[in-house]
Amino acid sequence: MNPSAAASSLSACLARLAALLLVLCLSLPALAQSTNGPTEVEGPDYARWEATAGLAENLLANPSTPDTVLSNLRSEVVAFRSEFIATQNAHRDRIDALREQIEGLGPPPAEGEVEADEIVARRAELNERLATRQAPLLAASEAQRRADVIVRAIDRVMRERQADALLSLWPSPLNPANWSAGANAVISSGLTLMGEAHNAWLHPNWYQSFRSDLPLFLGTLALSVLLLTRGRALAVRLTLRLLDSAAILRGREAAAYFVSLAQLAMPLAGLWLLSQAILLSQLTGPTIEALAAVLVPAGMAIYAARWLSLQVFPISQNVDVPLRLDDSERRQGRVLAPVFGLVYALYLLYEPFIQPDAQSEAARAVVIFPIVVLASVILYRMGRLLMRHKRHLARTETDPPESDSLFDRLVPIAGKLLVIVAVAATAIGAVGYIPAAVQLVFSTLGSLALIAFVIVVHGLIVAIYAAIVGDAAAASRALVPALAGLLLALASMPALAMIWGLRATEILEVWARFQAGFALGETRISPANILSFLLAFAIGYVITRAVQMMLSQSVLPKTTMERGAQKAVVSGVGYIGIFAAALIAFSTAGIDLSGLAIVAGALSVGIGFGLQNIVSNFVSGVILLVERPVSEGDWVEVGTTMGTVSRISVRSTVIETFDRTEVIVPNSDLISGTVTNYTKSNTTGRVIIPVGVAYGTDTRRVEKILREIIEAQPIVSLSPPPTVLFQRFGADSLEFEIRAILRDVNFSLRVKSEVNHEIARRFVEEGIEIPFAQRDIWLRNPEVLTGRPASEPAAPPPAETDPEPQPPPDPELEFDGTDSPPEAEDSGR
Repeated sequence: MNPSAAASSLSACLARLAALLLVLCLSLPALAQSTNGPTEVEGPDYARWEATAGLAENLLANPSTPDTVLSNLRSEVVAFRSEFIATQNAHRDRIDALREQIEGLGPPPAEGEVEADEIVARRAELNERLATRQAPLLAASEAQRRADVIVRAIDRVMRERQADALLSLWPSPLNPANWSAGANAVISSGLTLMGEAHNAWLHPNWYQSFRSDLPLFLGTLALSVLLLTRGRALAVRLTLRLLDSAAILRGREAAAYFVSLAQLAMPLAGLWLLSQAILLSQLTGPTIEALAAVLVPAGMAIYAARWLSLQVFPISQNVDVPLRLDDSERRQGRVLAPVFGLVYALYLLYEPFIQPDAQSEAARAVVIFPIVVLASVILYRMGRLLMRHKRHLARTETDPPESDSLFDRLVPIAGKLLVIVAVAATAIGAVGYIPAAVQLVFSTLGSLALIAFVIVVHGLIVAIYAAIVGDAAAASRALVPALAGLLLALASMPALAMIWGLRATEILEVWARFQAGFALGETRISPANILSFLLAFAIGYVITRAVQMMLSQSVLPKTTMERGAQKAVVSGVGYIGIFAAALIAFSTAGIDLSGLAIVAGALSVGIGFGLQNIVSNFVSGVILLVERPVSEGDWVEVGTTMGTVSRISVRSTVIETFDRTEVIVPNSDLISGTVTNYTKSNTTGRVIIPVGVAYGTDTRRVEKILREIIEAQPIVSLSPPPTVLFQRFGADSLEFEIRAILRDVNFSLRVKSEVNHEIARRFVEEGIEIPFAQRDIWLRNPEVLTGRPASEPAAPPPAETDPEPQPPPDPELEFDGTDSPPEAEDSGR
């Protein structure tokens, strides 16, 4: 090894060792302090808090206190409140530990009882420490309540001032007397811009400074112009090429979404470079610098509106869009959206250009009212466009009609609301309520932009999910995109509230109260508790399902247990695992279940009376899963229901009948009622086939033929052998029965059919007649049927040489001719 390299390596090792020793030395004091015991929590500065709280209460009593002062004061009070909450949390844990120690000593002795001196001393010591710990806790709790009152009072005052400002009445912009003030405001603002640039030009050091920055200025300006003029068009062409490309079938919409973001990134960079070029020119002043600062958000409003229009009203026909509009209607939407952005950009540039604080209300009303009118016209046109949303677009004429989704029902309603807002904003602005009109119209514009952004992001999620699963039609109806849409809607609520004037501090206050949770007995439930409960329960549920899968697929199939018993074990493990997961989740979340004992008692009474049938079915289901009198796949008969058991749950059993219908039978009926199980122990069973032959047939010959037929069936068991019985002399035939044992009774119907086919064939070959029933009908009033009067004598019957005596008429078959003749019995003809 090179000596210089060895020396450098040794020096590096020594340096590392020295650094390690230095870290250990620095950490020893902290380690010794931590081993000596817990450090005391430094409490809040209550003296400074008293001064801040007193100042806040005095300023709230003064109506002329500026909003900026109240806002700053509110921030200080919120910071104090956070300290108070931290102090309470730190002392509450120690107080709980002391209370548990006191409870460990047992209950205090009753009157007349004597306790050991050591326990008495220890109890007194712990009670004294508990009282010492409770003092700062009570002080912090009282200070927190006072801070809450002050914060709510400041929020109430600022809301009232905001409402008064919105409802203030300005001079009407339609009054010609106010037009000169508006024109003067515009002219004076323009002259201010020119004056600032001219003053900077006349500055003695401007030429030298601009000359030194000239290359950077020209490069920044040229690049900004290139990005603003050519960047977005290039991104649009690339996006359309991706959407129309047939080479990328899976995930092309998701890729197009990400590529389309270049339509925003390039103009954003161009606008920022343009604002920097303005500053590099050094021809600036306060107004020009304010306009340069607003230039980026104002320009992005135009480009973002254009980008959203291409996503919501796409040019390509190969994209599934939420708004079902025609090509011309989508083209109209792509035109209206950039105008939206232009109007919002004018609104953003209005304040730094006009400087409203230096202008009169009449001048401000005249200048801002045309912008409000233009925005109202665009809102009206957009509302009429949304009202033309088609709820159903069948792909073919034979497709069944689709049901209206919530989105399809809300779009026309939103269109009507936009029309109403447009008309109302113009009307109240013309009267003179300019702040209310501005808030109404531009908050609606911001809400539309937010909703469009949420729709686009949800479409991106659907596209990504479709690229993963490979089925775009199923992805749009899947659960994951639906839940993602719900979460997006909930996440957009704070932004929507801020658009409509709610301050960020009020939203944070609502979130702080939400985080504080609510009290359930002596336990406080917060979002952190709920999240830990859900997380612990989800982990326990996943573990339970994994154990069930392992048992059902790997362990139990290797045992001698029958399939029904295996499913019973798997179901039991599932119930026990879910119950244990719930208990662990409650314990992890810190929820005390002892306070629910009274509720559990009341529920037990309700179960005993109102839920007894459900409990009975549940217990019966457990018995079915344990004893297994009925298993899945058995052929059973329960009352009038016959079929195959397809599923057994803890509440009911599903029986699939032979006509493929499912009958849900409560488990209590299977336990308390009579159940015939044809395939419980084995699948063998007997089949009985009746056969009738005409009188005069040789019975021994018939018996021999039937025996040959039944013994020829392959599924018929020959041990015991099948039998053919001559049962009786019937009214119309000699009745025989074939009785045979089948190795699988599930094929009994098929065996009967095959045997009947063979009997018909053999009887035809052997000349054996199968009789059918015959009936004689006597007509008591034949003249009614013939149409002859009763006085006209009927034709005499033909003479017979040896007439046979006729049996008397059957009264059940007689009728008097006034009613329709009764139908004859089925005689097989």
